Amino acid sequence: MVLWQRSANSAILLAGIFALIVGVGVARFVFTSLLPPMLEDSLSISFAGILASINYFGYLSGSIFSVFLKNIHTKVRFFRLGLVICVFSSALLGLTDNGIIWLLSRLIAGFGAAMALVVGSSIVMLKLKSINKTKAMGIHFSGLGFSIVVSDLIVRAAFYYGSSWQDAWLILAFVGAILACYSGYILTFDKQPDQRAEHHGFERSLFTPMVVILIIAYFTEGVGMVVQATFLPDIINSLDGLVGYGGYVWLAVGLAGIPSCIIWMRLADKYDSLTMMMVALALQIVGILIPVFSTNIFMNLLSGMLFGATFIGLVALFMNFAGQQSIKNPVLIMGAITSAYGVGQIVAPLYCVALINYYGNYNAALLLTAVIVACGIVLLAFAKKHHLSHLL
Repeated sequence: MVLWQRSANSAILLAGIFALIVGVGVARFVFTSLLPPMLEDSLSISFAGILASINYFGYLSGSIFSVFLKNIHTKVRFFRLGLVICVFSSALLGLTDNGIIWLLSRLIAGFGAAMALVVGSSIVMLKLKSINKTKAMGIHFSGLGFSIVVSDLIVRAAFYYGSSWQDAWLILAFVGAILACYSGYILTFDKQPDQRAEHHGFERSLFTPMVVILIIAYFTEGVGMVVQATFLPDIINSLDGLVGYGGYVWLAVGLAGIPSCIIWMRLADKYDSLTMMMVALALQIVGILIPVFSTNIFMNLLSGMLFGATFIGLVALFMNFAGQQSIKNPVLIMGAITSAYGVGQIVAPLYCVALINYYGNYNAALLLTAVIVACGIVLLAFAKKHHLSHLL
């Protein structure tokens, strides 16, 4: 059966999508789905922000660590370890309410997510053969949208049958374990003697002006995505007349995100990646600002759809474009830009919590976030205008 053949492109892409569901859905984004019931129970908004920030710190650590993985088989081992960490750390949240354990769990979950996304995506890119890799990686990154939808639907099903949010974490860990087994089986390479195994060194020459611009711009996107990725359901529930609609808007994020990667990657293939990045960032700003100026449910559903369609598409655009800067060692540049993304994700929840506590709403945090994302557009426009990509 082709889906069990490690060299089949369809199996490679499916395994990559499953890895993103485990690493990004179960270990990261489902926290957003479960945040409202956890806030209603005993979790404070301040502690929620700290948990989000430390999760992104773990993600940053994993991203930096991935840059220095040289042997291809070592990458596979840490990718598999990351999947195990994602499952184990999620199960812990359903087994205890100890604050210290929660902090440690979210920290290692972030590291595991980086192994699943950064290292896993580089393995997928290296394994794919004889097809347009730009379009194929768009299919792979559609797993980010699936990660939100699948994890959110599992949570909804758990609540429908009377489960608590603790039970939901355990169910998610169980499903994640099944998907992780398939990904770990497919995404590997044939064994070779150590002297023949491919090694990837740290090459400073790869950090061209274009790559530096990408790193800084992806930092602004890290800030841009994390505010809504962490708080969106609660943002919607806090608006007049929209109590209880936050979960539906979050589901709209995932649904819009599934096809977005394929669409953005096709547009990048037809036009150019830098232009598509700028367009996506501009649309994301619109989505960020809608809850500030409107309490209409349809407008806020649009906000969620714009967020899902852009932040997931931007991950695909940045990661693929960065990987192309070093086809032989894509994990190096992917890890570098993702590290900057991680720094943005650490900073954003902290300033958001401070502004929320000071003003009593999300407006100031959303406005500041929109300004930071706009700086990313300016940076990419500068790179395009001065043709920095020609310096590669």
